[in-house]
Amino acid sequence: MTSLRTDRLRLRPFRRGDLDAYAAMCADAEVMRHIGAGGAVGRDVAWRQMALFLGEWQLNGHGMWAVERLADGKLVGRVGFIDSVGWPGCELGWLLAREAWGHGYAAEAARAALACGREAFGIDEPISLIRPDNTRSIALAERLGATLERDMEFLGGPVKVYRHALR
Repeated sequence: MTSLRTDRLRLRPFRRGDLDAYAAMCADAEVMRHIGAGGAVGRDVAWRQMALFLGEWQLNGHGMWAVERLADGKLVGRVGFIDSVGWPGCELGWLLAREAWGHGYAAEAARAALACGREAFGIDEPISLIRPDNTRSIALAERLGATLERDMEFLGGPVKVYRHALR
């Protein structure tokens, strides 16, 4: 499993010690408002998500990274790829704790993940699945150069499919 470093962040595999911080993130209804079914999830689901992320690395050779702030070593989110059975494509996704919003961490981490995905894993044109009312994620996808490809239903609701095409 690859680890990456940006100016302010470390992208690394999830580990057991991340559960408390990740579960707190997943328990925040505002953080989770646009994720999955659109609501907070419990510690048990957070654990299973971490296991899924690690399993993606084992099965696909790429996956979701834990995002750690270099300044204090705190887990502030996740970014990376989900390419599970039943997914409409290899997705570049991100999620940050509310305290980490507005600092540019999502863009910094997503750019690093996208570059690594292309250069190291051969993921040329991932998608991002974004709920229509998630204006912050739509803006980030567009800043990353993604374009709206289509609308579809996924995981119980509408999503916009953004394509991160090679330029």
